[in-house]
Amino acid sequence: MKTRYAVALALLGGVAVGATAIQGLHAQTKPPVYIVNEIDVTDPAAFQTYADRQSQAIQKHGGRYIIRGGKVTPMEGAPPKRFTIYVFDNMDKMQAWEGDQADIKPLRAKAGTFRTFAVEGLTN
Repeated sequence: MKTRYAVALALLGGVAVGATAIQGLHAQTKPPVYIVNEIDVTDPAAFQTYADRQSQAIQKHGGRYIIRGGKVTPMEGAPPKRFTIYVFDNMDKMQAWEGDQADIKPLRAKAGTFRTFAVEGLTN
């Protein structure tokens, strides 16, 4: 009889430890962060220099382009002339990239008008 209690107690303890570990792993998952840009290019040469430098900075911090240029089809309202979206694995990587923008922002200001924002995505 005591053996049954010991086995049952050990089983319940294992389940509790496993559930706690799984919950901890899920809590560590951070959502991806998407950077969305609506761009009106005013200086194409400056924009090309900016785009080349920005691409290197994005890659340096583990980001990747989802949309880069391409045809924009209006569906409702006036669409931007140019549109980009890139993604970072999490907010920490996006913030590291943002902190690395001091040399690039003056190029950006010369290249055109930007509307930029970050959006957290869904965790997998």
